[in-house]
Amino acid sequence: MSQTNPSNTMHIIVTDQNGTEHTLDALEGWRVMEIIKDYGLPIKAECGGSCCCATCHIYVSEEWQEKLFAPRDDEIDMLDEAPDLEDNSRLSCQLIMSETLDGLRVTLSESAAP
Repeated sequence: MSQTNPSNTMHIIVTDQNGTEHTLDALEGWRVMEIIKDYGLPIKAECGGSCCCATCHIYVSEEWQEKLFAPRDDEIDMLDEAPDLEDNSRLSCQLIMSETLDGLRVTLSESAAP
């Protein structure tokens, strides 16, 4: 069992476009986008995780930005097409859930809404 999470259940905290916060159970190895979509939150995710549409655009809370790996060139290229790009923008399909991300806080972008 993890020392930081004795229940061995990981979570992500997602704020939707209306400002409502949702705590979602998360499985290791799943894309953050898949977790958000499985809970029925408003995210398009049109390409299904192949990093070719930017419709799973999220904002990562400041305290988590340093904990994430740097985006690859293809993610940066796709984010450049997002109409509401910010310094903390990421594609949720490129973030793979792990114990390191337990408690990750993100906000869904307006452009990700279906």
